[in-house]
Amino acid sequence: MSKSINTILLQEEFSHADLVALLNAQGQDKTAIYTRSAEIKKQYIGNKVYFRGLVELSNICSKNCLYCGIRSGNPKPGRYMVTEDEVLEAASFALENGYGSMVLQSGERCDEKFAKTVSDLLKKIKELSGGKLGITLSMGEQTEDTYREWFANGAHRYLIRIETSDRELYYRIHPKDKKHDFDIRINALKLLREIGYNVGSGVMIGLPFQTIEHLAGDLLFLKQLDVDMVGMGPFIEHEDTPLYEFRDSLWPKKDRFDVSLKMVALLRIMMKDINIAATTAMQAIDKQGREKALKVGANIIMPNLTPLKYREDYLLYEDKPCLDEDASQCRNCLEARIHMAGDEIGFNEWGDSAHFAKRTSSSKLD
Repeated sequence: MSKSINTILLQEEFSHADLVALLNAQGQDKTAIYTRSAEIKKQYIGNKVYFRGLVELSNICSKNCLYCGIRSGNPKPGRYMVTEDEVLEAASFALENGYGSMVLQSGERCDEKFAKTVSDLLKKIKELSGGKLGITLSMGEQTEDTYREWFANGAHRYLIRIETSDRELYYRIHPKDKKHDFDIRINALKLLREIGYNVGSGVMIGLPFQTIEHLAGDLLFLKQLDVDMVGMGPFIEHEDTPLYEFRDSLWPKKDRFDVSLKMVALLRIMMKDINIAATTAMQAIDKQGREKALKVGANIIMPNLTPLKYREDYLLYEDKPCLDEDASQCRNCLEARIHMAGDEIGFNEWGDSAHFAKRTSSSKLD
């Protein structure tokens, strides 16, 4: 006899079958999930939402992922690197507007010149802000020395999205070669944890060939990995990628959004005190996508601080919102969205996850 959704929601641990049932929930059952996740967010996180001022540092990428608009094999984007002065101008804006933290994100490259450029930026951001700005990096797989150098120079959070935790599916959305190795990516996440970073990952939802069973596995993977923060959202196809040929077999965008919302809610229920981003991809499908994500469990928002002249060359997917909003417009828009969701902004706070604090304090006691 199958369990009811309400019975499953009372559990502390969930099996793969439980999560499949929850992800398939509709109607009142779906509402029950969102009610439960909102209760848990209120109890463990409160109503604070933390800003991460995002700078898309460079779209130069050595990888050729089959879903990504800035993949090395796509000749269309104009390749760029934001200048040091522009990054520091963005840092000043973040500081003056009480953001508390920044994210530096880029295409994946691991050459010495890039590593040094990032190290220099980290030191100068810390100097400019007097250590007040927290810094997240999202720059993919690097050497252990580079991770340690960046950590020593001021980065304390690092996000590497696995995109799917299923090995077979991973190689259907990436080339199977030395540059796109599933095990190397998993090991990078473990290494970051050993070094001392707040560690983040995430997945895409609604990929070609992906099933609800895959997504249930992704939730269990994130729980097993014991991540501190997660960024995930709907897959949105890009016409200049190999996966675009499968666009007719994709779930409708509304379904991708719906399942993405359930993934956010279920992860909040499973991992009560982590940070979960309300991603821009949610808003690309639903105009109130980020507000809806906040209501069911998300607590991180990333206002875009990338200079406008670079935005159209950092299109990982189509229909990306906020391409023409400058930093001030983006801030005002997101502040309004956060208040509409019934939350408030944690100004001038790093906003590290309570989960990170708990696991690092417990490891010191061991």
